[in-house]
This record gives sequence, C-alpha cells and structure tokens, in this order.
Amino acid sequence: MSLHDHDHDHPHAEIGQTERPGYYDMMETAVRELLIEKGLFEAGEIRRQIEVLDSRTPALGAKVVARAWVDPAYKRRLLKNGSAACEELGVTVYDDTKLIVLENTERVHNFVVCTLCSCYPRPVLGLPPDWYKSRQYRSRAVSEPRAVLAEFGTVLPDDVEIRVHDSTANMRYLVLPRRPAGTEHLDETALAALVTRDTMIGVTVVKAPAERKEG
Repeated sequence: MSLHDHDHDHPHAEIGQTERPGYYDMMETAVRELLIEKGLFEAGEIRRQIEVLDSRTPALGAKVVARAWVDPAYKRRLLKNGSAACEELGVTVYDDTKLIVLENTERVHNFVVCTLCSCYPRPVLGLPPDWYKSRQYRSRAVSEPRAVLAEFGTVLPDDVEIRVHDSTANMRYLVLPRRPAGTEHLDETALAALVTRDTMIGVTVVKAPAERKEG
C-alpha cells in the first residue's frame, strides 16, 4: 500500500528503544519449555534448528541482489518468483514461506514491516534486528513512513512514492535496492559488499564506495 507523511506534534518513542520482553516473547519461551517437557521436541533438535537460523546472514541476500544487478534475466526471474530465484543461488527457503522481491526505482521506494509481530525473510537475511521487532517501528512504519525513514537517514524527494509492505506468517518481502551510480566497474562480489541488511529491508539505500568512506 502507498502511504504518505503528515505533520504531527505528538510525542513518540524513537525506533530502537529497548523494551521489556513482550507477550509473544514470553509465550514463545513458555511453549518451547512445555514442548520439551512433554517430550514432543528434544532440546538438541531445537538447538540444531537454531544453528540453521544462525547460519543465515544478510550476505546471502546481498549475493541475490548483486546477481540481479548484473544479470537482467535473473532479475526478471527474481521479481517473478523470489523463492525459486534464491534457490538458484543455493539460498534455500527452508520455512516454506513465499518470498516476494520488491524493486526500488527512481519513483517508488519500498520498505518492509511486520505490524503483527516480527515476520521477516530469515532464509536470506538471518535474524531480524531488535528495532524491526519493536512496537515503535511496527506502528510508526505504517502511520508515518517518511518520518521513520528519516530517522534512518533516508530522506526521499516528495515525488517519490513510498510503499510499505506488511509481512505475514506465510509471505515475506525482500527489497531489491537501486544500484548506486558509479559502480559500473565493480564485479558481482564487490557489488555484494555494498549491500547491507537495512537496504534489503528498505530503510536505507545502497551507497557507492566513495559515499561509504565519507559516511
């Protein structure tokens, strides 16, 4: 959906503010301990699944983005079926969720939130950052997207449409950021090194190497 900013003078907590464990965090711990106690799962099995999660990092998503930047045919496949295209590069979508890839352009900027909890494209990005799970981000990303982006240092022209995409339990989103100018000489590996987690969530944009040094 497309959302626009608005003037406001109400106070709010900043993105990333530390919170006490929420209801769902406490429920997850309680259910996990109960399942182990009842013998439905073993602690070792849970640990192995955690190891799978821990092995996933934003470097996987960066590899996907870089390939899309240099290979137009792959980019078309990625935008058509994100899950299948990731599998081509050996990035398995192990949780059976549908991965939708959103392309940022000169006129449209996409970014991702999960308003209900913390649904996130873990197979390609790993574990979500704390701020992504915070109540402030989950609510304000929808109500005041330009203000949220500005707090991440992303100030977009007024004529750029901002689209906020709400993840669900079976549908996850990955942003395909714009390739920065002046990177025509870089190979795929060097391009992947420019791509960060936050650019694939859509709260920041990819910087060219010179901009990264200045920043």
